[in-house]
Amino acid sequence: MKQRLMLAGALAATVTAATLTVGVPASATPAGPGVSGTIISQRTIGDTDYILREITIPAGQATGWHWHTGELYGRVKQGTLSHFDATCESDGVYRRGSFIQEPSGDGNVHIGVNRGSVAVVLEVLYVLPAGSPLSVDAPNPGCDFQ
Repeated sequence: MKQRLMLAGALAATVTAATLTVGVPASATPAGPGVSGTIISQRTIGDTDYILREITIPAGQATGWHWHTGELYGRVKQGTLSHFDATCESDGVYRRGSFIQEPSGDGNVHIGVNRGSVAVVLEVLYVLPAGSPLSVDAPNPGCDFQ
């Protein structure tokens, strides 16, 4: 158990975001074609879910606008992720080996975009309230950069 907590802590220090969307409202912006995620490990400790996931975003695709009910910690394994907030401004460009953190809450709507020619592959650690969805879809806040 202690070893798993240490692993979760280490992953949190070294793991990025983008996401599989859950609970799609009519005005939501779904993930682009071919965007996929595979859960590698999942553990609930107390009232917190720790979910390690690998996400692939093909060239020219995006995660769709979304937010999270908990914190995310990620690492870019391959490619370059362009990340935008709800003001349509870039809040980071993350190249291979880079780390990213996404805060929780519906005030932190964002999107991850692959503007490159190779797939972006992310390792992401979700630290969420137990039973929460991985992400919550959000409408496009009016950005036109894809």
